Amino acid sequence: MNKLLLIIQREYMSLVARKSFLVITLLVPVLIVVIGAIPALISEFNSSSSVEAVTVIDETGRLSGAIPDTDGFRFIPLQGEPGKTDPQQFFSQAGDSMSALVVIPANVLDSAKVNIYSKSTANIALIKHITGCLNDTLTSVKISAMGVPGLDKMVKEAQVDVDVNSVKLADDGTESESSTTAAMLLGMALALITYMFVLTYGAMIMNSVIEEKTNRIVEVIVSSCKPFQLMLGKIIGVALVGLTQFLIWAILISVVVGGLGLGFADSTFQAIPNMISAVQSVNLVAIFSCFAIYFLGGYLLYASLFAGFGSAVDQASDASQFTSPIIIVMIVALYAGLGCMENPNGTFAMWCSMIPFTSPIVMMVRLPYDVPFWQIAVSIAALYATALSMVWLSGRIYRIGILRYGKKFTFKEILSWIRN
Repeated sequence: MNKLLLIIQREYMSLVARKSFLVITLLVPVLIVVIGAIPALISEFNSSSSVEAVTVIDETGRLSGAIPDTDGFRFIPLQGEPGKTDPQQFFSQAGDSMSALVVIPANVLDSAKVNIYSKSTANIALIKHITGCLNDTLTSVKISAMGVPGLDKMVKEAQVDVDVNSVKLADDGTESESSTTAAMLLGMALALITYMFVLTYGAMIMNSVIEEKTNRIVEVIVSSCKPFQLMLGKIIGVALVGLTQFLIWAILISVVVGGLGLGFADSTFQAIPNMISAVQSVNLVAIFSCFAIYFLGGYLLYASLFAGFGSAVDQASDASQFTSPIIIVMIVALYAGLGCMENPNGTFAMWCSMIPFTSPIVMMVRLPYDVPFWQIAVSIAALYATALSMVWLSGRIYRIGILRYGKKFTFKEILSWIRN
């Protein structure tokens, strides 16, 4: 046990003592915020400073002014005769002064089709703007054509926008407001975190094993301890590094969220208080407790496989034949989790949360929706039973693979190591 603790301490300190650990730990939350803001920044910088001219030929004679100008487009309405618009002739005469031509046919009320002609692929923003404007206008025209006095006003007044409020009812009858959106986003975030960090830390262990094997350091180390102790020490040491990072991030997030809640409590800008309230509507203590359990179980399962197969190669470039199946299984688990967001209590979602190789990710999506306790208990038991089995099997691969050099081994040969 003393040797195992020394190995754990060595692996932990060799990673935590690096400056890169502190930099990455502090930069990852910032990068997450930046990545989340990238779409908005791209949209802002990608906005065109020039205004494009678009000609609208109305063959009905009633819809020439139905499409208003926007910041990016200026619409020029023209009257046209039905069936006599020649787009080729129009662009020949207009040249580069016009970016697009919109033709509203005379039978648009019956066909509900409008053509947009341009020399290149039409801008999606232009299509969305024209579609929205014409949908509202043509609906009003059709209502007016029915000849019922005041029908347009009655239709507008009859439209009702329903605001669905999600309320969770406890066994004792207590009502509490819940947020389905917050539950979905939280589940998706936890699934992505599990996927990324299990893969990252697993690859970290594999690279450490390959490095020690290549430098022949492992030959000296195993002269003082058992190979299984060395492998288990690496797995536990890197796991503690991951938990240290999560603890630091949890403290940072708590401070930031608490500061935002106090700073915007009396503010007229209600987006942040509403967001905090929505997150607090979910049972965060139970969810994050289960997250820690599933993360450790998933990490133990996959990290042992990375360590075992990493010992069977001499270079990182040769490890792809063994790691590719593992990565494919993790990708399948991620897609299964994301696909179960709309129906987290469905049959497929339930079985995927029970299978040990997919449960660490899929169960993260289901947890915010109050999964039955028996399903969580069975899933955790199956996960840790499989993880411990994988540790034992990987240990049998590791004890032979770390001292084998100069050959690319196959799955058949590795299976023989396990049997013998």
